[in-house]
Amino acid sequence: MFDRSPDQSNRVRVKICGITNEGDACAAIECGADAIGFNFWPESKRYVDIGIASRWIRDLPGQVFKIAVLVDPTWEQALTIGGLSFIDGLQLHGSESADFCRRLAAQNIVFAKAVPVRDSISLSNLASFSTQTLVLDSGIGALGGSGKTFPWESARQFVKEHPELRVILAGGLTAGNVTEAIREVSPFGIDVSTGVESSPGCKDKKLVRAFIDAARLAQS
Repeated sequence: MFDRSPDQSNRVRVKICGITNEGDACAAIECGADAIGFNFWPESKRYVDIGIASRWIRDLPGQVFKIAVLVDPTWEQALTIGGLSFIDGLQLHGSESADFCRRLAAQNIVFAKAVPVRDSISLSNLASFSTQTLVLDSGIGALGGSGKTFPWESARQFVKEHPELRVILAGGLTAGNVTEAIREVSPFGIDVSTGVESSPGCKDKKLVRAFIDAARLAQS
């Protein structure tokens, strides 16, 4: 899903984020997820302790991308987590600066930068974050996992204007709207958390499967 992906097809990648346990991780992989995300931000409802979670994350199948979600990490935290053998990339969800991202790229750390979107103005004159992968997430409500959408026309225009970027669409996606979202925005990938949960941090396998099926339907 991120920089080292060998898959050059036009298939939209699907990331199931906010995974908190091994059972949900395995269910997401079984349903066809391309990537799964683990939230290592202590203030998140979906926070997992990396020291404890590493015991089962390292045993997950290698074909799925394992993404560490961080919010304003220190330089040392970003380097340490980005260098773990069982983590394939970082997703920076805070106010990380362009310079911070440039330094990470110089260290060959694979990462995506999340950008909160409220309207088209949110995407104007973006700084270069030294990565090809941007996550366009809702700027409404809680930080990550808000369950809120944002105006997709803003994302559609951004994708059209920046064909060189891998744009991941997030924010309020569900099995009921993801087909429409993909057809309207044409993103490189989609990212969901709240929309496939029975409660915060607890994934519902039926919802995960329905979401991925609906995403694939968008390209059929």
